[in-house]
Amino acid sequence: MKQFLITTAGVFAGLVLFLIGVPFLLIVMAAGAAKPAPTPSNAVLQLDLRDPLTDQDPVNPFASIGRRSMSVMSVIETLDRAGKDGKVKAVLVRLPEGGMAPAAADEIRLALKKFRAAGKPVIAHSQGLYPSGVVTSTYMLGASADELWMQPGASFQAVGLSSEDVFLKRAFDKYGVKADYEQRYEYKNAVNPYLYSDYTPAHREAQLSWMGSVYSTALANAATDRKQTPQLLRTNLEAGPYLAEDALKLHLIDKVGQVKEAETAALAKAGKGAELIGFEKYMRASRDRVHSPGPAIAVVEGEGAIVTGHDGTSNPFSSSSSMYSDDISKALYDAIEDKDVKAIVFRVSSPGGSDTASEQILAAVRAAKAAKKPVVVSMGAYAASGGYWVSSEASAIVAQPSTLTGSIGVFGGKFALGPALERFGVDVRQIGVGGDYAGAFGMGGEMNQAQRAAFSGWMDRIYDNFISRVAEGRNLPPERVREIAKGRVWTGAQAREIGLVDEVGGFYQAVDKAKALAGLKGEVRLKRMTTQTSPFEALESALGVSATSVRTLAAAAWIMGDPRAKGMLDEMAQERLRSGGAMVLAPTPVK
Repeated sequence: MKQFLITTAGVFAGLVLFLIGVPFLLIVMAAGAAKPAPTPSNAVLQLDLRDPLTDQDPVNPFASIGRRSMSVMSVIETLDRAGKDGKVKAVLVRLPEGGMAPAAADEIRLALKKFRAAGKPVIAHSQGLYPSGVVTSTYMLGASADELWMQPGASFQAVGLSSEDVFLKRAFDKYGVKADYEQRYEYKNAVNPYLYSDYTPAHREAQLSWMGSVYSTALANAATDRKQTPQLLRTNLEAGPYLAEDALKLHLIDKVGQVKEAETAALAKAGKGAELIGFEKYMRASRDRVHSPGPAIAVVEGEGAIVTGHDGTSNPFSSSSSMYSDDISKALYDAIEDKDVKAIVFRVSSPGGSDTASEQILAAVRAAKAAKKPVVVSMGAYAASGGYWVSSEASAIVAQPSTLTGSIGVFGGKFALGPALERFGVDVRQIGVGGDYAGAFGMGGEMNQAQRAAFSGWMDRIYDNFISRVAEGRNLPPERVREIAKGRVWTGAQAREIGLVDEVGGFYQAVDKAKALAGLKGEVRLKRMTTQTSPFEALESALGVSATSVRTLAAAAWIMGDPRAKGMLDEMAQERLRSGGAMVLAPTPVK
């Protein structure tokens, strides 16, 4: 009876997935496959930046279902195409009310200025600027437009930059929790909130340093675009907060008006018969282009924590991203083997991760250079710790002035929870065989003296390896690297001054650098080597069945006559036929 109930429950769950989940997913896939409407001959793009931006498009095909999201890379690539498209006449930007990632604002600002350089106007509209995050970067981005509008009565509070950390040391002491960690060295402050009750001098110094650099960069750029001196702009900003009308009197913005009025102004600048279309709609319509053969620059992208293995998309609806060492290194080796690829731009946006995974990726970078294919790293929001490890031996490194980079250091350890648990009548006991170090990371107590010595030696070796890679890749004496390392975070502008970065700029500056290193002239196509997982492959991983079985399940839904599934599959089949492909609706032989 028990087995019967289990089987019945399994069949029921399968039917629910079959009758509801599959048609839904087919609709999503077909919607993506459907041919987008053509761009009107006189278009104004509306770029809405009020939702969070990732640095790169997700590998997971279902990650954006149910939420609006774009990536910095997709925005700048689309603006680049729009600048060359005679049908696109202007851009209207909707600014977020809070802060943006500083390097993302830097990157999009460059793209908007390039769009304007093509003789096409940009109007930005804000419904308020509030001191949440790096709001000065949001203002800087708005200041790069031809006109910066603000809603009547809206708050203008771009008054500076602050940061707040929660320190847990006293709470840990009260409840008997011991943070048993080591750092290399004093600036590696990721675990400081567990170890101290306030900022250490090194922590305070480093944090104020990069914050000051980010703030100064935003002010300098905004002052240039607003045609004011940095000192006057800073004085006016820091004397806030203001209402929109006050900001207008101080020439911090250009006009006060509702978003509808800004839309009308943008359409008027575009000319008679202009139409407002969504940025994402245009992005989808213009993304798929046929590339001619010839020399290419490969684009390899990596975002998130650096981990070993490959992306199995265990949760096809997860929006989180990681840099999987197998996937990134494979993309680099694929670029090496591609005869059309003459250079590689490696886009990195990562706070760090596994040293083992980082070393695997760095080995692929070395292999590309050995194959006479220059590798230029383009840094996104951050390329710190492991993110800098994988970048350290590139042919050149290009970072935005506000990119958080460096952090050449390492930390590790554990929480010893035994004393805290004892207070609640929970006893942790440990037994084991083999070497004493086998129990070093048990949660019952702190490491003993021998375990601590072994752990400390291991940390030193990893740190020394990091130093040697940076010294080799950046052509710096190891002693100099040790001076500027110690786990300290730098901005791209600061890193340029101390030799950790070659140039300050964005993705397309990195492309230009790669072209120069490869001796390429004129227009060169970009060939993306890291691609999205197909919907069927994502479902294969999630459901534990083969992609062929998923296709068969979809075919069964078609055969059963579900009108939604049948319609979507017919549409997908027609689209595949138009593109010269074929759609398989039955299992294929395993070879």
